[in-house]
Amino acid sequence: MPSIDETLGQYSELFILLAAMAFTVAFIAFCWDLATSSKTIRAVEARLAEQRAEQKVPATVGGGAGPAAGAPADVAVADESMDYAGERRNAARIGVAVSVLGAVILAAGVISRGIAAHRVPWGNMYEFCTTGALVVAVVYLLTLVKKDLRFLGSFVIGLVVIMLCAAAIGFPTPVAHLVPALQSYWLVIHVSVAVIASSLFTLTFAMSVLQLLQANREARARAGQPDRLAFMRLAPSALTLENVAYRINAVAFVLWTFTLMAGAIWAEKAWGRYWGWDTKEVWTFVIWVVYAGYLHARATRGWTGTRAAWLSIVGYLCVIFNFSIVNVFFSGLHSYSGLQ
Repeated sequence: MPSIDETLGQYSELFILLAAMAFTVAFIAFCWDLATSSKTIRAVEARLAEQRAEQKVPATVGGGAGPAAGAPADVAVADESMDYAGERRNAARIGVAVSVLGAVILAAGVISRGIAAHRVPWGNMYEFCTTGALVVAVVYLLTLVKKDLRFLGSFVIGLVVIMLCAAAIGFPTPVAHLVPALQSYWLVIHVSVAVIASSLFTLTFAMSVLQLLQANREARARAGQPDRLAFMRLAPSALTLENVAYRINAVAFVLWTFTLMAGAIWAEKAWGRYWGWDTKEVWTFVIWVVYAGYLHARATRGWTGTRAAWLSIVGYLCVIFNFSIVNVFFSGLHSYSGLQ
């Protein structure tokens, strides 16, 4: 077995710390964008007010010509298409640029750790956190190529920062070889798909939180109450957020189903049984049940609006519980946290 490259492993940790710093700057920039968006909003609303006076249509923010689907006529929200408008948001542009830089540095950290250990870099909680943070950031940045989801930046990049801080502070693990049970090609298949699914669930969690905020804002508008969440004008309507989250959750659910199946096949090869009611297996199944219930309830039972958002949030909280609490405090065959 090749020896561990300790020096490269230390460089990997340095890259990851630098990436955390870069993402922190990006998070601040995205928050600044939301906090100072009133100037942009006023400019857009002034322009749309003129159009409304001529065409007699309600105002929206984000470049649309009509009200976003599902939003009250007197609530300004981004266009449901989420296309880029002509207005420049410098803070948001800085956030995106620094996020790209952070993703590049983090990729260098993850790849160098894999090279140092001569294996795929997701054999413990530290590596799962860092790889997961990289996938979340990359998926988010790729979506920005086509759609203006910069309003999600403070939430998504904030979660990336939390994941990297959890890796560096909560789950520090020196680079090392895998335990025998993990020395299988199923590690690549099973864990990589689980990371992608968890990353998509992270995006839908952020969207569901924003959906609840936007739904509350729309309800206040219908009741004639003042708008206390002006920054939410940069986000589309609650219904649009819900529909996008539903579609992403559907894709993530398919990936999680494959994760569950691949894990069972791997368990049969490693331990001679497909299912053994190990704590990790049980909670992986619980997550599957929650998201299956979410998709079923919304598609066939009419569970829309805040109920669907809360189900999505509960599902993600189960993902977090499965990764953190189960890995740290429950013993079992899946105790590969790497913590001493």
